Amino acid sequence: MNRPAPVEITYECMRFLITHNPTNAQVIKFTEELKRFGVQTLVRVCEATYDKAPVEKEGIQVLDWPFDDGAPPPNQIVDDWLNLLKTRFREEPGCCIAVHCVAGLGRAPVLVALALLECGMKYEDAVQFIRQKRRGAFNSKQLLYLEKYRPKMRLRSKDALGPNCCVQ
Repeated sequence: MNRPAPVEITYECMRFLITHNPTNAQVIKFTEELKRFGVQTLVRVCEATYDKAPVEKEGIQVLDWPFDDGAPPPNQIVDDWLNLLKTRFREEPGCCIAVHCVAGLGRAPVLVALALLECGMKYEDAVQFIRQKRRGAFNSKQLLYLEKYRPKMRLRSKDALGPNCCVQ
């Protein structure tokens, strides 16, 4: 399968790397790519297709939060994702969090879009922002989910005097 190259999505103090899943044969090269972007946390939202030990051996935390292909994420994964972002970007503004599904076109971009929505970006703008770098991102079911999603502004800054960052 021909998969798109990893893409970095940056918004305010948040940096994401959306990628596809590697195989065991590709995991060393994949890990080098993660390190090149300064990734310290990797979220897998598909079933595991590779041994995460070589990734973790390089100091990158791997979180397994799989959910069904083509489907919106369950509420628990949304909560876990947003809590992870709050913690990581508060501790280290500008750090990079990687997220991948099988091809990096559905589940992974949906989670990044949720982060953008929770920072106050409008649905249409978030979709366009991601699609500018990740062509083909989102299927119609995921677009409908994002359109109906009502953010609670969980990543919006409460301290207007802080750095230009939605997570504080």
